[in-house]
Amino acid sequence: MTYYPERLVIEEVVAGSTLVSNILAGLPGIPVQWVDRLSEDGKIETAKALEIVKFKGRFVKDCPGTRFYNCCGYQILNFGNQCSLGCSYCILQAYFPSPNLRLFANIDEMMQELREHLRNSPRAVHRIGTGEFTDSLLLDHLTRLSELLVPFFANQPNAVLEFKTKTAQVDLLEKLDHGGRTIVAWSLNPPEVITREEGAASSLAERLEAARRCQEWGYRLAFHFDPLLAYPKWKEGYVEVVDRLFSAVDPDGIAWISLGTLRFMPSLKDTIRRHYPLSAILNEEFVSGLDGKLRYFRDLRVEMYSHLRDLLLEVKEDLCVYLCMESNDVWREALGFIPQEKGGLPAILDKQALEILDFRL
Repeated sequence: MTYYPERLVIEEVVAGSTLVSNILAGLPGIPVQWVDRLSEDGKIETAKALEIVKFKGRFVKDCPGTRFYNCCGYQILNFGNQCSLGCSYCILQAYFPSPNLRLFANIDEMMQELREHLRNSPRAVHRIGTGEFTDSLLLDHLTRLSELLVPFFANQPNAVLEFKTKTAQVDLLEKLDHGGRTIVAWSLNPPEVITREEGAASSLAERLEAARRCQEWGYRLAFHFDPLLAYPKWKEGYVEVVDRLFSAVDPDGIAWISLGTLRFMPSLKDTIRRHYPLSAILNEEFVSGLDGKLRYFRDLRVEMYSHLRDLLLEVKEDLCVYLCMESNDVWREALGFIPQEKGGLPAILDKQALEILDFRL
């Protein structure tokens, strides 16, 4: 499914930006409302409005992890926020007051900040992604940001870019010079979960076909089983996903696979009940974690992680599989080690990234 907004709301200060030009060219005849300024918490009362603004914050940020759990040390390149896919569990519902997608049009400033960050940071390697506050590729057919970012990262000796998506919007990636430094990643769930809980997101078959195409074009892949959802027959459901995954792509071309069970802020409960009354994700029992988020009980989380670990490593025993925002005791029981024994989770993933970079040097 391809997303098209019904209306644009654009700050006048960015009228001449390349991003605005690209979007207007891709949406001829769309109603446009020009405004002086949209506040951070502004809300346009229009269904499917796309807001385009000048961003005044930092474009490059560290992943908002917590000291209580192992964080991957990921860095975020923030080009917009919110998502229109309508996943029932989406934490962005709690982060942002407006349901409207918002894009940042001052892309030149974003790229300058990115250049300075890569030049001045002491890190030996950078793992940078765009999929933290919005879907990386949902609007790529309009923004054409991949045509800017992929060639840029192809020329960076110490950085890889990861696009995270639940869509099949990969057409623009085919002809780009990626230099092996862009990773295309998908969040995966069983078909019945996608149908019931993931709104307008692409089907499992569509995501895996898009992944197959990207691998054919030479891209490294990644997959995120996050959130893993406990539902009747979840074990059989994830067996099907893993079987279909490795029928579609070569595991040798996978950079990493993350596992994370459902977790959310308590305030999201009422939002889910109000917006998604048919959702089943609140049927399980939850416990408050050290970060204040509600999680499945520890034994269930370990059982789910262990199940996925066995399925994945049976196919390729040296796959890089890691847990997202979990404690050492859960790591030990589910994966058989704790990250600190291998230098920490950031070091584990940096090693994977360095192998990708070295391969292409």
